Amino acid sequence: MTTTIPTNSVTDRGLRRYADVRDLLPDVDNPSPLLRLNRVVTGEVYLKLEWLNPFGSVKDRAAAAILAGLERDVGLDGRHLVEATSGNTGIALAALAALHRIPVTVTVPEGIPEEKKVILRMLGAEVWETPDDLCPMDMPKDGAIALARSLVASENRFVLGDQYRNHDNVTAHYTTTGPEIWRQTEGRVRWFVTGLGTGGTVTGVGRYLKERDRSIKVVAVEPQPGHRIPGLKSLAEAKQPEILDLDLIDELVRVDDEPAYDTTRRLWREEALTVGPSTGAVVAAIGRLDIGEEEPVVGISADSGFKYTTYLAETLGDEGLPRP
Repeated sequence: MTTTIPTNSVTDRGLRRYADVRDLLPDVDNPSPLLRLNRVVTGEVYLKLEWLNPFGSVKDRAAAAILAGLERDVGLDGRHLVEATSGNTGIALAALAALHRIPVTVTVPEGIPEEKKVILRMLGAEVWETPDDLCPMDMPKDGAIALARSLVASENRFVLGDQYRNHDNVTAHYTTTGPEIWRQTEGRVRWFVTGLGTGGTVTGVGRYLKERDRSIKVVAVEPQPGHRIPGLKSLAEAKQPEILDLDLIDELVRVDDEPAYDTTRRLWREEALTVGPSTGAVVAAIGRLDIGEEEPVVGISADSGFKYTTYLAETLGDEGLPRP
C-alpha cells in the first residue's frame, strides 16, 4: 500500500517536510548550518554554509526580501523584473519570480561562469550579456548596471531589483543572518568575516551584531584590482555600493587570487567542503587575522563550487593552483 502525504499538509520543520520551496529559505528558526573547520585554519572557526539555501547562495536572502519589497512598494502584477547580476542574485530572483509567474531579464558580464548562465536560462530568465571590458569580474559593474537601468527607463512595465542600492538587501541580513549567527554561537561570536560584494551582508549582519556587542569585530574581504574571484568587489576599481556602511567594518582585508584559490583547493581536499572561490578568500583572510584562542569566528561561505566548474578548470592548474 502506498502512503501519501495529505493534500492539506503544511510545512512542519520538525519533520523537515515543506509545503513550498520558499519555506526552505533560512531564518532564525530554520538557519543555514554553521560548520567548524578542523584542518585548514586553527582556532574556533565556523563557516555559515549559505550554499545549502534552496537556490544555492547567500543571495537567496536578499532576493526574497527585494521581491517582497517590490510587491509591497510598487506591486508586481503585470510587471517585468530586471536585475544586473554576476549570477547568484539573479538566480534566486529568477527562481522566486518563476513561482509568481513574473518574467525576469538579467544583465550579466559575459565572463561569468557558463554554469550560472545555464541555470538562469533554465529558470526562465532572459539573459543579456555585456562585454567584460565594461563590467570586470568583481561585479556587474558599469555596463550591466547601465543596461539594466536603461531597460527600466524604456518601459513602465519594467521594475528594477537594484541590489546595490536596495536597502531590503541589508534588512534581509539584519533580520535573518545576524540573528542566526548570534543564536547559533549562543552570543559567543567575536569575529564576523564576509566577502565584499553589494555590501548587504556585511552591513546587515555587522549592524545586528554590533547592536548586541560593540566589541565584535566585523571584517570585510576585498580582492585585488583586476582579480578573478567571482562575486567579490574591489573598492579600488569600482564604485562603492550605496547600501555599504563602511563605519561598521573594523578591518578590510585584501586577498590575492593565489591564496584565495589555494585555500579553496584545501577546503575541498582537507575539509571536504565543495565551496566557491569567494569562500577560499574569506578563509584565507581569517588565517591572517590576529584572533585569540577563545574567540569564535564566523565566516560566510556564500556559494558552492559547482557553479564554477568550467571556470575553475580554466583557472586552476593540475594541482589545483592558479595558472600564471
